[in-house]
Amino acid sequence: MNIRLGVNIDHVATLRNARGEAHPDPYEVAKKVMKSGADSITIHLREDRRHIKDRDLKILSKNRSIPLNLEIASNNEIINIALKNKPNFICIVPEKRNEVTTEGGLQLKKNKNKLKNILEKFNKKKIRTSLFINPSIADVKISKDINTKCIEFHMGKISNLVKNNKKYSKELKKIKLCCKYARSLNLEVHAGHGIDYKTAKILKSIKEIEEFNIGHFIIGESITLGINKTIKKFKKIIK
Repeated sequence: MNIRLGVNIDHVATLRNARGEAHPDPYEVAKKVMKSGADSITIHLREDRRHIKDRDLKILSKNRSIPLNLEIASNNEIINIALKNKPNFICIVPEKRNEVTTEGGLQLKKNKNKLKNILEKFNKKKIRTSLFINPSIADVKISKDINTKCIEFHMGKISNLVKNNKKYSKELKKIKLCCKYARSLNLEVHAGHGIDYKTAKILKSIKEIEEFNIGHFIIGESITLGINKTIKKFKKIIK
């Protein structure tokens, strides 16, 4: 089974917002990304709207030929916006106002009941919802207990070890165990955050992973290589 590739286009919006103008347009880039062979588009509507804006979500969610994965925090305002726009998929992520990027997985133990109620709302609307979690057996178990159908593992730690040419075998072993356990509970397994070509080559051997969600590296690599070639290169790696 080939691993699906979801492409996060947040930083197309970051570049656009730097000038406060309309170019580059995330919607136009999303269409090119899909034509280049991606399986879905991911956007993160942050509370502070630092990149993706409400208008971007509205436009993208209206085009049903673009499978849209919306990342959101467990914030009531954002939840209501998500319910109104009905993206194909939702991923609940932790969010701190002062962080540069998502620093880790959700604090499941602390927010168990709150997350269970949010999942119930999206499950009722038949929107496949995943939880962005750390590779931890305890977190996989809680995810199942609160009735999610899908989890996405935060791959920041192994990605940093690989990038810095440090030993990663211990972290990889932990990830493999978590993926195996998740599948035994009938949870769909995704991987995201910090993944580049090298990390993708390592993680693709884990047969339980069905989808990679990659943003920053793809957008950055596209500046020199082009979006089409970058996506095709990733698709070849994870085939």
